[in-house]
Amino acid sequence: MRAIAVDWSGATHTARSHIWLAEAVQPGQLVRLEAGRDRDGLCAHLLSLPPNGSTMIGFDFAFSFPGWYLQHLDVASAPELWTYVARCGEAWLSACEPPFWGRPGRARPVPAGPALRRTDLAVPRTGGIAPKSIFQIGGAGAVGTGSIRGMPLLDRLLGAGMRVWPFTDAGAPTVVEIYPRLLTGPVRKSNAAARAAFVGRRYPALDGRHRALAIASEDAFDAAVSALVMIEHVAELSQLPPERDSLLRLEGRIWHPRWREDLIEGPVEDPIRT
Repeated sequence: MRAIAVDWSGATHTARSHIWLAEAVQPGQLVRLEAGRDRDGLCAHLLSLPPNGSTMIGFDFAFSFPGWYLQHLDVASAPELWTYVARCGEAWLSACEPPFWGRPGRARPVPAGPALRRTDLAVPRTGGIAPKSIFQIGGAGAVGTGSIRGMPLLDRLLGAGMRVWPFTDAGAPTVVEIYPRLLTGPVRKSNAAARAAFVGRRYPALDGRHRALAIASEDAFDAAVSALVMIEHVAELSQLPPERDSLLRLEGRIWHPRWREDLIEGPVEDPIRT
């Protein structure tokens, strides 16, 4: 069994040092925690993995948009969306036209539909922190740029035979969307001392080199902790069921250890629009 977590926040930068990959094969230990690959290099590395069902890969970006935006684009599925974004995504980022926002001089528009996906609204809040809208492509906490640049990667991994949950039901390895805050809990990640205390308390057997790297930056910390949480649940991850909800199959789901408890039934209020 193997769990790989990628902190993808560096996809908004050109520097290779911003994309972190962590790999665990047993609880409490890492076999890899490193940066240095750009987006193409990371894709090549993942495509080199053996095509077996015992490897789980987690990315911390949104795998899809709210369903209404896919309808606006006239695409019928997330895989079709990823192909579309591979063609048009960089133009979206450059123009920053509604419903996108966050660049200097671009006021936040009123979207034609919910700014958040159902899964964004359904996951538990951690210390008052919750997922942000994919339409935000600039400013503090923006997730849109990394997500738009990540979707072409999903297109390539799917084309190589991987399963991207919950959009497809077959293939290997399995790729899931993660939100590191759900895996780290309410630790003050911006504080090195808090990161060190968390790692020391929760993962006392982590070797010194990986411990030092995990403490050194928020990106490395998120990747490390995410992989360590995933390996604890890798048996369950390897048996993720098909998604029967048509909207979630279009918009995606955020995996975390208690994902089955997410409040996805019935209408969910969008705080952006109320």
